[in-house]
Amino acid sequence: MARKASRRPTRRRAGSVRESAAGWRDLARAAESLVVLRGVLDDPAGREWRELVGALAREAPDAVRAAAAYARLFTLLAVETESAAGPLVGDAWQTHLIARLLEDDNPFSHKAERAPWHALGPALVAQVRTDLAALAVCHERGGTALFEAAARLTGRPAVSWDGFRPFDGAAAAPARLRIMRRLHASREWPVLAQDLAAYFASAGVGLFGRYRAFRWVHDEGAGRLEGVAVPDPVRLADLVDYELEREPVVENTRQFVAGGPANNVLLYGDRGTGKSSTIKALANEYAGSGLRLVEVAKDRLGDYPRILALLRGRRERFILFVDDLSFDEHETQYKALKAVLEGGVEARPDNVVLYATSNRRRLVVERFADRQAAGGPEDEVNPQEAAEEKLSLADRFGIHAPFLVPDQERYLHVVEGLASQFGLDVPREELHRRAIVWAQWHNGRSCRAARQFIDALRGEALLRREASEAGSAAPRRSADSTASSRSRRR
Repeated sequence: MARKASRRPTRRRAGSVRESAAGWRDLARAAESLVVLRGVLDDPAGREWRELVGALAREAPDAVRAAAAYARLFTLLAVETESAAGPLVGDAWQTHLIARLLEDDNPFSHKAERAPWHALGPALVAQVRTDLAALAVCHERGGTALFEAAARLTGRPAVSWDGFRPFDGAAAAPARLRIMRRLHASREWPVLAQDLAAYFASAGVGLFGRYRAFRWVHDEGAGRLEGVAVPDPVRLADLVDYELEREPVVENTRQFVAGGPANNVLLYGDRGTGKSSTIKALANEYAGSGLRLVEVAKDRLGDYPRILALLRGRRERFILFVDDLSFDEHETQYKALKAVLEGGVEARPDNVVLYATSNRRRLVVERFADRQAAGGPEDEVNPQEAAEEKLSLADRFGIHAPFLVPDQERYLHVVEGLASQFGLDVPREELHRRAIVWAQWHNGRSCRAARQFIDALRGEALLRREASEAGSAAPRRSADSTASSRSRRR
C-alpha cells in the first residue's frame, strides 16, 4: 500500500509538468508567430527570454538550459530596470516588452510616423494586429509566472520580477507613460493598433524617438548609431556673450528646423571660445521640434554615405557634428568630406546638415611651398591647383562663424555672467582680480577658462557652507592661491 501511495503523486507531478510544458509551448509559438513586430523580441533580453521559454517548453524541461537563461535574463533586467529612466508599468519583463514595442523600428512604426492612419495598408494593419495579439500573450504569461516556474525547475529561490525598483525621481515622457499604462492594463492589444500609430506620429520611432543625441560607432567593419542617454544639457541661455558670433548659426538652425533650406556651418577660431557648446546648445534648444544631433569622429568620414542612408527619409532633422576638424597635408579624408558637403553623385538629404568646429579657418594645412612654383622633380607640377584643392573644402561650408579669444574686458564680462547664473556672491573687484589671476596661471583668457574659474569658486562656496553647517573653522585654500602654489612647485 505504501508503494502505491508513493507512485500517485509522482504521476500527478509528471502530468503537471506536461501540462505546464504545453502552456509554455503555446507561449513559444506566440513568440515565433511574430512577423512585422518580430524585432520586439530580437534584443539580448528578448533572446534570453525565448531561450528560457524554450527550455520550459520541452517535453522534459531542460533545467540546465533554463538555469543559464534564467541567470542571464535576471541580470539583464536588473541592469535595465534598476537604472531605468522611467517607472515600471508591470513587472520587469512586462515593462521591458512594452518599451521594446514602442522603440522597435519596423514598417508599421516607420509608416505611422510619417502618414495618417488611413494611409496605412490594410494588409500591414491586419498583420500588426495579429502580432499585437501574440505580444499580449507574451506580456501576460511571460513575466513573473514564467520566472517563478523557472525558479522552481532550477531549484532557485523564487525572486519576483516585481522586486526591481528604478531610481527615485525617475520619470518618463507623459505620452510614453500613458501608452505604456494603456497597454499594460489591456488584454486586447489589437484594438490599440491605431493608438499605437498615433503615438509614433507624435513621439517618433525607435532610437530617434527615445534619444535626441547620438554618436556614430564604427565596429566590426560596419557602423551604427548609438543613443546618448545623458547628453550635455547646455542651453543657449547658459552661454554668456558671443551673441553676435552665434547669430548666423542660430538663424540657420531655425530655418533648418522649420523645414527650409540650410547651409553647412563651420565654427572656427581659438580653443575654449564656445564653438562646440554652441552646437550642443542648439541641439537641446530645438530637440522638441525634431532636431537631432549625430556626433561623428573625423576618422569616420568614410562612413558618411552609410550614415546619410540611415537618416534619409526620416521626419527628424539632423545635424552631423564633427568636432575639432582639421587635416594635415598627408591626410586625404577631406576628399570624402568634400563629396558629402557638395559634389558627390548622391544628393545630401534635405533633413541633414553638417556643423563642424575647427581651430583652422581653412581646415587643411597649407604651406608656403603650396603657393610656390615647382622647383624639383618631386614637387607638384601645378602648385596653385594643389593649394586650391585644399582651400575648396572650407568653401563648401556656406556659413563661417569666427569665435576668437576674448580680450580682458570680454573675458571678465563672461566671468560676471557665469557668476550671476550660479548665484555666487563675490564682490566685483575681487571677482575680477581672481579671474585675472586664474587666467594667468591656467589656460589664458577664454570662455572655458572662465567656466573653470567659476567651477572652482562654486567648490569653495560648497566647502564654506559645509564648514559653517558643521560649526567648523577649517582652513580653506582659494582657487587663485592653489594655482599659484602649483605653479611654484613646477
